[in-house]
Amino acid sequence: MTEQLPNGYSPRLYNQDLGPLPQKWNWYNIFAFWMSDVHSVGGYVFAASLFALGLASWQVLIALLGGICIVQLIANLVAKPSQQAAVPYPVICRLAFGVFGANIPAVIRGLIAVAWYGIQTYLASSALIIVVLRFFPSMAAYAEPHFAGLSYLGWFGFLSLWFVQALVFWTGMESIRRFIDWAGPVVYGVMFLLAGWIVWQAGWSNISFTLAEKSLSGWEAFGQVIVATALVVSYFSGPTLNFGDFSRYCRSMNDVRRGNFWGLPVNFLAFSLVTVVIVSGTLPVFGEMLHDPIATVARIDNSVAVLLGAFAFVTATVGINIVANFVSPAFDFANVAPSKISWRAGGMIAAVASIFITPWNLFNNPEVIHYTLDVLAAFIGPLFGILLVDYYLIKKQQIDVDALFNDGPSGRYYYSGGINWTAVKALIPATLMGVAITFIPVLQPMANFAWFTGCFLGGVLYFALAKREQAQQSAALVVAG
Repeated sequence: MTEQLPNGYSPRLYNQDLGPLPQKWNWYNIFAFWMSDVHSVGGYVFAASLFALGLASWQVLIALLGGICIVQLIANLVAKPSQQAAVPYPVICRLAFGVFGANIPAVIRGLIAVAWYGIQTYLASSALIIVVLRFFPSMAAYAEPHFAGLSYLGWFGFLSLWFVQALVFWTGMESIRRFIDWAGPVVYGVMFLLAGWIVWQAGWSNISFTLAEKSLSGWEAFGQVIVATALVVSYFSGPTLNFGDFSRYCRSMNDVRRGNFWGLPVNFLAFSLVTVVIVSGTLPVFGEMLHDPIATVARIDNSVAVLLGAFAFVTATVGINIVANFVSPAFDFANVAPSKISWRAGGMIAAVASIFITPWNLFNNPEVIHYTLDVLAAFIGPLFGILLVDYYLIKKQQIDVDALFNDGPSGRYYYSGGINWTAVKALIPATLMGVAITFIPVLQPMANFAWFTGCFLGGVLYFALAKREQAQQSAALVVAG
């Protein structure tokens, strides 16, 4: 990669993709970003699961609103430093972790994204194959022979979606923006049509806003509301951590806040209500409750409707995979060696790696996926805590953008050898607590609150260590004076 460096910028820290860029996005682009995150097969199944916890519909509504409003608050906080400096997440991490230490949170996030990218692509391809077999039943013959744990038909579906996603990504960020701008509304259109058809077939009297077989009450219900609220926050923790990669393009924080309002509480609530109507109606219409939207549309006795529905939901899943699991590792891996790895190259590294981890084998072994992803996810909460405390409480919302690309010892974010060991010291124990919650049985009831625990511990430890270091530096200056 050869490009002209701004004065004082190091090639070890800068390329055009990581540096400040023009900010042209408006509130609708942010709204569309969240639509892409919510409107997916995974989002559909998750929303339906909240109504199956044994709570009354009004209790689920409280949990939904409580959780998504917390997510909105966090998204606004995470967005500001990237919007202010017009740089992505791994570059903002240099504030707290140092210009080279930022590779620690960047690589952690990149590895999580690679695993989820492969799994999401596999799940979407599995749903797509259901529709393919509906129209071409003879292809079932290719569902038996296997290579590396996946059938030939499975390979066809996986690589087809893998190629489509790579193509959208390769065309650049502007194409991704255009893609997500129309993908969300298309899914809404299909969902409203599907909900209308379900209600017409089932009758409104057969639609229930409670999908559980048992009903909770008293303190048991209260506890489940708290758990449901925490689940909403945890579900959005990945996209929220990635949000700076997109808020950097926004014209102002007012646009960000407005987009977050429509994209999170309003959008998620509307999507969840339409989802529960559809899932509830599948029982009287098809004789069984279907939680997979593509499996639902595949049962409709109309080929055009099946194709339209499958196209919409596969498009939605491609959308969330690109914004949540493709763009982020592209920046993360580019940050490791900016002079050698471009944003596109970083994304393709992640995409190719997602094949070699054979995500179908991961997904089909729940114990492996549980421990692998939960250990990596144990880092997410502490990273939130450290980054937010550093920006808002330690740095007082001040960013020296040029210093983010300065690898000299005199650089503001060089710290000690390019690493802020204070942040690393806060990250390690907070992460170990998250790992302990995963592995130690007596702590596993806290699993639903692991994000909150990690965020709190990471933030508090970092604040205490940073303040102690500031006090020591002040004392040293007094002695020297």
